[in-house]
Amino acid sequence: MKTLALGLFLLQAVLSAAPTTKAGTATPATASLPAPMQVVFVLTAMTLLPAVIVSVTPFLRITIVLHFLRQALGTQSAPSNQVLLGMALFFTLVIMKPVVSQAYEAGWAPHERGEIGLQDAMLRGAEPLKSFLLKYCREKDLQLFLEFSKSAAPAKPADLGLEIVAPAYILSELRAGFQIGAVLFFPFLIIDLIVASVTLSVGMVQLPPVMISAPFKILLFVLADGWNLVVGSLLRSFQTGGVG
Repeated sequence: MKTLALGLFLLQAVLSAAPTTKAGTATPATASLPAPMQVVFVLTAMTLLPAVIVSVTPFLRITIVLHFLRQALGTQSAPSNQVLLGMALFFTLVIMKPVVSQAYEAGWAPHERGEIGLQDAMLRGAEPLKSFLLKYCREKDLQLFLEFSKSAAPAKPADLGLEIVAPAYILSELRAGFQIGAVLFFPFLIIDLIVASVTLSVGMVQLPPVMISAPFKILLFVLADGWNLVVGSLLRSFQTGGVG
């Protein structure tokens, strides 16, 4: 329940990042709403929470890379979509645990103790998430959404709002995921080309080359301890602090 509450808290911080008061401070989206409307807002936030987890966390890059890996191996539906999504979710939890802990200590815990209000708690809780996203945003992607939103460029990236950082992060992660997926494809593509050349040279035109190359690709992947290499590289890619 604490994890769900913290997730809803972070989602509310994201959704309420844009509105400001006359004094220039952020105003929570539910600050002036009656209790029934706040319940509706929370229920709506719960439906949006999976979309936030899928798009504004490492889950996005991990699922793209694992999908490319399965396509490169040519194993069709093994591992299944459910297994790939489960793997991506647990890897995401490992990567995001420090960020969630920082958000909890900075915003949710003081709010639970009654030391700060909900507005300050959301602002403090959103900062670790924004700092994490900024590390993997390309400057070009940030500039794109700044121009599209007609917002003035801030003095430093930390002053950007989540409404700019989040879509820029998604775009940067899509690029990074496709880059890694393309690199994964090359060794298996070479095996496919070799097998296709051999089968055509000996006149085996009735047997699809994919059926012959698949066992060799799987064997190569297992002998090279491929899962450890791929997963380890993915996890380390979120420790280097940026994308190319």
